[in-house]
Amino acid sequence: MPTMLPARQFSALRLADVLTSSLDAVCARPNALGLPAVRKAVIILADGLGASSIRARAGHARFLSSRLNKSSIIDSVFPATTAAGIATLTTGVEPGQHGLVGYQVLDGARDRVVNQLTGWDGEMQPATWQRARTVFDRAADENVPSFAIGPKRFVASGFTQAVLRGARYVPADTVADRFAAARSILSQNPTALIYLYVAELDVAAHAHGWESDRWLAQLETLDSEVSRFASTLRSDEGLLLTADHGVIDVPSTRHVLFDTQPALITGVRHVAGDPRCVQLHLEPQLTAAEPSAADTLADAWRESQGDRAWVFTRAEAVAAGLYGQVAEEVLPRIGDVLIAARKSIAYYDSRPANQKARGMIGQHGSLTDEEVRVPLIRAGAFAR
Repeated sequence: MPTMLPARQFSALRLADVLTSSLDAVCARPNALGLPAVRKAVIILADGLGASSIRARAGHARFLSSRLNKSSIIDSVFPATTAAGIATLTTGVEPGQHGLVGYQVLDGARDRVVNQLTGWDGEMQPATWQRARTVFDRAADENVPSFAIGPKRFVASGFTQAVLRGARYVPADTVADRFAAARSILSQNPTALIYLYVAELDVAAHAHGWESDRWLAQLETLDSEVSRFASTLRSDEGLLLTADHGVIDVPSTRHVLFDTQPALITGVRHVAGDPRCVQLHLEPQLTAAEPSAADTLADAWRESQGDRAWVFTRAEAVAAGLYGQVAEEVLPRIGDVLIAARKSIAYYDSRPANQKARGMIGQHGSLTDEEVRVPLIRAGAFAR
């Protein structure tokens, strides 16, 4: 069967440009975003805040929506998931280079699947698994102090060590406290690069859905805090707000238990990825004996799910540029076959005993505009 590639093109400006361009602006250099020279820059990452959600709830996000137009929407990454997106923001390179190619990925050396947000251990070192230098490392080369502001619980996490190395971590548990910390840093430093992380929208979306009152309350809080903070910015201070991905709501009635169709798991050793972007890794002996095994499995998925999912082999996904340029070391971390949901569905394997993930309502990971298109809101010296 023919490959069902997504009928979309990634935008010229992408998440990889945001923090890199901000450092360039602090160093008074030309940059991909065309930002003017500043002394200080603040980059807010609102986890899970898709551009379509701001538009749909414009009356509850008047500051953000008033600055959202065609030129202030960019593309995140594939898969549209936090580990890949934040790593791309903070390194300035695509997942195929930094190596965080999904929420759960194959650690081939230890024959296991590892959660890239919470599953770090002594066997998988953040400093080497995430392969790229961070923008914060590069800021230190320029004598620009850099700071990462976020919840206290993330101070020493493996993911923090992988993607925020080079920045001084400043813990602040409420959204208001994070903005207060950013204002304090701006006031105390003649030059600075500040990353401010807002987790609350994504947490509310997973638990209650982005169309819930709980999510809406978090949006209103964020909009109010950003508006207030922007009003304090001085002439040499610029602000950008972006996101790692958007979210769609998937009710439990739209869960697809793919393991109930034997043809969809034939030869599969590991299931990785996200429910909206499943990555299947085949038995090594099978791929060694049958080089076309991935094509055979992909065809089975296309026959079953081709009208509601994009199905790729690894070779097809890499050739399509979905991961950017892919380093040889990173290639085995990508599934032999990938299934990216097109419709409002989520794919689950019902065999594991722990099915807690099936309680999530808000979902992301695939290639739809709702998941990939994110805002790039400008304020302060960066406002247009």
